[in-house]
Formats: sequence, C-alpha cells, structure tokens
Amino acid sequence: MNYETRAIGNEEILGLPGERGPRGPRWGLVAGIVVAVLVIVLAASFLFGGKQAAPAKPVEQLPLVSVVIPGRSSVARTVTATGSLAARREMPVGVAGEGGMITRVLVEPGQWVAKGQVLALVDRSVQNQTAESLAAQINVARSDAAIAQAELDRSKQLVDRGFVSKADLERKTATRDAALARVRVAQATLGEARARTNRLDIRAPSAGLVLTRSVEPGQVVSSGSGVLFRLAEGGQMELRAQVSEADLRGLHAGSRAQVTPVGGSDVFSGEIWQVSPVIDPQTRQGIVRIALSYNAALRPGGFASAAIGAGSTDVPQLPNAAIQSDDKGNYVYVVGPDNIIVRRSVKVGEVSDRGVAIAEGLNGTEKVVQSAGAFLNAGQKVKPTLVTADAGSKR
Repeated sequence: MNYETRAIGNEEILGLPGERGPRGPRWGLVAGIVVAVLVIVLAASFLFGGKQAAPAKPVEQLPLVSVVIPGRSSVARTVTATGSLAARREMPVGVAGEGGMITRVLVEPGQWVAKGQVLALVDRSVQNQTAESLAAQINVARSDAAIAQAELDRSKQLVDRGFVSKADLERKTATRDAALARVRVAQATLGEARARTNRLDIRAPSAGLVLTRSVEPGQVVSSGSGVLFRLAEGGQMELRAQVSEADLRGLHAGSRAQVTPVGGSDVFSGEIWQVSPVIDPQTRQGIVRIALSYNAALRPGGFASAAIGAGSTDVPQLPNAAIQSDDKGNYVYVVGPDNIIVRRSVKVGEVSDRGVAIAEGLNGTEKVVQSAGAFLNAGQKVKPTLVTADAGSKR
C-alpha cells in the first residue's frame, strides 16, 4: 500500500499523464500557442501570397555638361599660303651680237651690277681689224674729197677767164659731192662695225643682283647659246604664293603679308602687288605675288609660307576645349532636341587668344558642349548647363 501511494505521487510530480491521472496544465498552453502561430501564417499567406510588391523605378542619372552659345563676332581674317621665292623682275642675259669665244667673265652670282656694266668679254680680234680697215677707208675717202674740192676751187677761178666751161665746173662740183658722200659712207660703215664690236660685250640691261652665271672663259657663244646670266632687277624679290580659289576672296593689291622662309625664324614684311586673274583648273588655285625688299636670307627658288591679312569677317568663336578631332576631321558636340548630343562637323578658321573661329558648320545659335566632349557620344542624353562668355559664369 505504501509503494502504490509513492508511485502515484511521482506521476503527479512529473506532470505526465498516467493511466488514471488528469492532463497537466502546461500542455494546454503549448497547444494554444501553436494554433495561434498557424493561424497567423495562414492569414499572411492568404493576404500576401497572391500579390507581389512592384520593384522601385530606378532614378535616371544624366551627365551634367556645360554648353555655350557662341553667337557671331568680328574676326580678323588671315589667309595662310605657301609658295616659292623668286626675283620680282628676273632679267635673263644672253648674247646680243654675233658671238664668239668668251675671253673673260667679270662677275659672280651675288654681286650687284650697274646698268650697262660689262659682265663678260668676247674675243674681238677680227672685228678690231675690220674696224681699222674701215677707218683707213675713211681717210682715203677724205683725201679724194679734198682733191675734188681743190680742183673745184681752181675751176671756179678759171671759169670767169674762159679757160673752163660751166659744164666742166658742174662736173667737178659733182665729183666733189661724191667724194664727200663716200667719206660719210665710210664713217657710217666704221660706226656700224664698232657698234657690232661693242655688242660682243655681254652687258647688264639694268642695275640689279646677279643670280646665276652659266658661262666660262674659252666657251664659244652665239645668239643661240641661251641665257648666260640671270639678274634680279633692283634686287627685288617676291613670294609666288599659291592660294585656294575660296581664299582669294578679299585679297587685293596692297594687302600686307608676313613671309617666313622655310628653315628660318626670320619674318619679312611684304605687300601683295599682283593677284592672279586666272585660276588653275586642275588645282583650283591662283597665284598671289608678294613683293619683298632684298635680303640675303631671301633666296630665289626657296620655299616660304605667308600669312596674308584679308580683312575681317563675322563668324562663331569657340574655346579650344570645345573642338574635337578624329580621322574624319574636326567636329563639335551640339545639344539638340530633348537634350540629345549631336555630332557636328566644322571647319576651323583663325586661332587667337579669344578662341577658335569656326569658318563652316555653325551659325552661332547652337548649344555647343564647351568641354568634356571626349567623354560623350553622339545620341547620348545629357543635362546641359548654359555658360556665358564671361569666364564660365553660369546662369
């Protein structure tokens, strides 16, 4: 009996259901909590299981770029051209007479000569003998004329006495006149011979600078020998600049130019004195002739460049950073409708401290990307910020 009573006590202490004992109070509490959780889970599944939350719409991030409206401004127009240096008035000198063998050459290239100065001497031994012969003939003719004059004078004294008829007097007068005519013929022949002899000397037709010499002593020359010397009249030089058909607009005689020979840093001031009236149909270029004063650094045949003032023109101007370039040429980025980037090809004009003049491609009213163009692409959408011309102040 005592053992049984102790066993019953242990079941009650453990709170376990026995064969005859009642349920413990903790099991009811646990069952209630489990039911509540299941109800909450079912309710949440019913409310949210058939409808998912929509993802949040991402915010579009547009690059911020500075743009400028260039407008139009007056820009000094300068035409650049290249060409060859030459004598402004080149004088080729050859043989004016019958020619002969050159005995002496008296000048060298680079020397200054006066008008009529002898450049080279031609052998004249034969011509000198001819001149002496003609001079002797003059003396003979003069002697004949003197005899004829003396006979005429005597006849005039005797005609009044009847010793000489008037017919004889007329014949002696005619003889005297013929003798005097032969004297004049001999004198003219001698003058011609001397003139021919003088033409053997090769002389400078005008004062100037000797450019080339192509004759040596001992050389036999004639009128068919070609050019023996080349002279620059007065030493004046010029640049024959080749200018495109479009750039010829605005150029005229009197326009100032700055000429720089290749291989040097010296700049020479010049002035256009002639603009070619003809355009080469093959190259579409014309020749502009720029007069230059003599300088040892200006060598005919050399190559030089020229910057020619051609007035002013109204064109858009942009900062250097706005100009981009690639294998297709120069271009800028323009902000088009809906802030979309558009590529615009341009032709660059004058470059100065104020910026780069745009000769073609813009009318000045476009919104041009001022900088960061290298990081943009055509068709890209941006957020533009307008920048004024005043040192980048924004508005």
